[in-house]
Parts: sequence; C-alpha cells; structure tokens
Amino acid sequence: MDESRGYEPTNPTNPILTRHASPEDRSSGHFVAPLGSVGSGRLRFTNGAHRVVIRGEPRLRELCRAHFGKRTPSVSARRGVVNIEYAGFPTGDWLYRRSERPAEVTLNSSIPWDVEVRGGASRLVADLRGLRLGSLKVGGGASRVEVILPAPSGSVTVLVFGGASNVAIRRPEGVPARLRVEGGVTNLRFDDRHVGAAGGEYDLRSAGYGGTTERYDITFTGGANNLSVERLRREERAKLDRQGE
Repeated sequence: MDESRGYEPTNPTNPILTRHASPEDRSSGHFVAPLGSVGSGRLRFTNGAHRVVIRGEPRLRELCRAHFGKRTPSVSARRGVVNIEYAGFPTGDWLYRRSERPAEVTLNSSIPWDVEVRGGASRLVADLRGLRLGSLKVGGGASRVEVILPAPSGSVTVLVFGGASNVAIRRPEGVPARLRVEGGVTNLRFDDRHVGAAGGEYDLRSAGYGGTTERYDITFTGGANNLSVERLRREERAKLDRQGE
C-alpha cells in the first residue's frame, strides 16, 4: 500500500505511526509498524477478522502496514507482534456490509510470520504466497475464507477450530499435505478426491507426505461444510500474479 499524501510519523516513540492527512482520511485508518531489528513476526487478530485481506510484500521496508475502512480497530506492535482488535459488533453485522471496503494488512515478507485469528473469521482472504509461514491458526469458526499458502519451510501447521463453512485452502503444486477433520464433514474436496459426507474424524494424506518434512499439516475441528484443500496449479498462480501487477 502506498503512503497517504502528507504522511509523517506523529509520535516517533509509538510503535504504530498514524496520520490523517485530509478529511477523506478521517473515515479510515492508516497504520505502520517499523521493522527495527526484529527477526520474526506474529500477526494476531484478538477479536475476529472480518472482511480482511492479508498479504506479504517483499519490498516493504516496515514490519507491517495496514489500511482500515470506517471500522478502525485498536492496533499495537511490540517486538514483532502485531495485535489487531476490533470492538464487538452485533451478530452478522460484518457479514452483510458487502459495500464496505475490506481492511488490508500487508506484512514484510523478508522475515518469517505466524498468523493467528481469535474470535472467528469471515470473508477473509489471506494470500500468503510471499511469506515464510510458521503457522496459521483460526479459532472461533471460519466462514467464507480463502487461503493461499506459500511453499513451506519444514512442517507447517494450519489449524481451524470451532467449525468451518465455505473455506478454500490452496497450496503450491507438488507440496504434500495431510488433512484431518474432526466433527464430520460434508462436501469435501482434497486434491482429486471428493467426499460427499463423512462423520466422526476424517484423515487424508496426499502422495509424498511421508517422504518429506516440507509439508502442511491441516486440521479442522468442530466439523466442516464446503471445504476445499487443493493444489494451486501453475496456470492459476500465473493468473493471480497478473492480477497483482
């Protein structure tokens, strides 16, 4: 994201630097956390992530940049940990404000990151292809979530607990994965396999999973409906790259 016109730090001692440069900016929030000497990052949504886009950026000089719409959360950053906390809202309030611009959070991809969402996620897009991902955890349920994973460094855990509906996870082609679903599943697609319905615990592994440590361990608890865990094919990746240019 580009800096807003007239941007400058208002308080050099504050880890989150903000400035509202014009009346237009007062309806939104721009946040920047400096990189400093931290060697790793952790992004935490402490009270839900709704209508949010997360991505990595190799050219980013700061630790993190974020732009929020009319709903500006409380944001803090300390020693590489970025906490984003929205105030509570009436049930379903986030889900039906389709005209509202999604929040955008951009992470410095020169360092490894762990991403955690507490309190549920809805209409969340996490394009993590540019990151070195340590783990991804979503608690409190997930609805209408799309995740694009990077090439893993070691065995990487993805955990979604509290139930899931309409969730799509893509990983690079050629990267093995294990998928476990606890609590039953309906309409599951795992690579070339499709499951209409299954109760209890379901455990699937892709070819090559046992022969490498560069892989994903993906777990859903609390049941899942309309779940897709598939390879991101080269042509799909090329299309995404063109869209990002």
